[in-house]
Amino acid sequence: MKVIQQLLTQLPKGIVLTGKENTRPFECDGLSMYRQNPLAVVLPENIAQIKQVLKICKVNNTPVVTRGAGTGLAGGAMPLEKSIVLGLSKLNRVILIDVKNRLAIVEPGVRNIAISEAVAQHCLYYAPDPSSQIICTIGGNVAENSGGVHCLKYGLTVHNVKAIKILTIDGDELILSRQDDGLGLLALMNGSEGLLGIIIEITVKLTPTPVLARVVMAGFGSVRDCANVVSDIIRDGIIPAGLEMMDSFAIEAAERFAKVGYPLDAKALLLCELDGTQAQVQSELDRVLKVLSSASTLKVSEGEEERLNFWKGRKSAFPAVGRLSPDYYCMDGTIPRRHLADMLEKINELSRKYQLRVANVFHAGDGNLHPLILYDANIEGESEKVEEFGTEILKLSVDMGGTITGEHGVGVEKLNAMCHQFNAKELAIFHKIKSVFDPKSLLNPGKAVPELHRCAELGAMHVHHGKLPYLELERF
Repeated sequence: MKVIQQLLTQLPKGIVLTGKENTRPFECDGLSMYRQNPLAVVLPENIAQIKQVLKICKVNNTPVVTRGAGTGLAGGAMPLEKSIVLGLSKLNRVILIDVKNRLAIVEPGVRNIAISEAVAQHCLYYAPDPSSQIICTIGGNVAENSGGVHCLKYGLTVHNVKAIKILTIDGDELILSRQDDGLGLLALMNGSEGLLGIIIEITVKLTPTPVLARVVMAGFGSVRDCANVVSDIIRDGIIPAGLEMMDSFAIEAAERFAKVGYPLDAKALLLCELDGTQAQVQSELDRVLKVLSSASTLKVSEGEEERLNFWKGRKSAFPAVGRLSPDYYCMDGTIPRRHLADMLEKINELSRKYQLRVANVFHAGDGNLHPLILYDANIEGESEKVEEFGTEILKLSVDMGGTITGEHGVGVEKLNAMCHQFNAKELAIFHKIKSVFDPKSLLNPGKAVPELHRCAELGAMHVHHGKLPYLELERF
């Protein structure tokens, strides 16, 4: 094709990948139930090469799908059949560390944890910590507005980014920062899922490493008792650094995988981390232990190794569940904290209805749910069944006063659920914003914001495993 020939002739040798075998590693992100090979994959080494890719794609009216590490769980980086995947993994420099102002300027391909490693000698770190932080990139974190176990106290990505530099589809460089004139474009770009521009540089806020951090591990005889103390802790005026909840299935899976000492007889587990000065931690710890007095198991980390061990189990929940089933589907709804127990009961009812097991892990402090639905894609009809199950969870999240995503984004996974959360006028505004930045809809088209006719026709539509007929329907 003409676009491939132009990429091969106008870019350095070795950075353009073509052919099914070479592009197959890029056919999906962490949502592996959808797969699609692109026309080609380009792995640029500098900004000039990215601009050249954009120029070629714009002339040829070819969609561009930007990709980081591919750890996303909503299909946001899945290629379209006639698209170019723009992988930014080679842009991985830490450009500047400003210790005085507690800032770091990094390229989008820098791994999340690598920022903290680069500034650790200055007793600083980057606070947002998704479970995939050892591999996920900061550019992808911005694109999805990622969170993590410590987002309750220290905020999501949007709260820890001071400025970003983007390339428009025209190749123009724009700097968006907190000093903007009130339009809030920096916040808009966080969570924009590659629809508005190509992120090429990020200025992040660095946080002082706390003097002390301790984790309270509390097991409960019922899910409702565990969910109730989440609200009790916040109501007492304590904002933990992390407040995570797991049900019995998730506890068992994580313990068998990580062997960190989780109580296997507990119906629910709460991990509550407190950090600060020694005096602050001790004061909050005394108050938290009173709130958790109804726990059947109670243990406080006695050193840094044990603290990290407690978190190792929680952060290993996803791969741990992956050992128990050929496939699993990770959801991402968010609800008010007061409805945590009700939601878990509803999920258990749906589990029985669909005859599919579910392991639940929650960012309980901010009500962000991560039900992991186990299934086998090799069994006919199970992929469709698990999607129906997941959609019901997302609809419940909205009906309980929440939202369909807390940090994973919409991608292709939650397009139908967007129709449940937003009305036609609201969706039209999203499309208008998209058209301002990208009039020809070449940047990651078909993702995040459904077409209005999709919502109107939703009752008659059906998504088949591995295929996305709506992309044809919407002419992307």
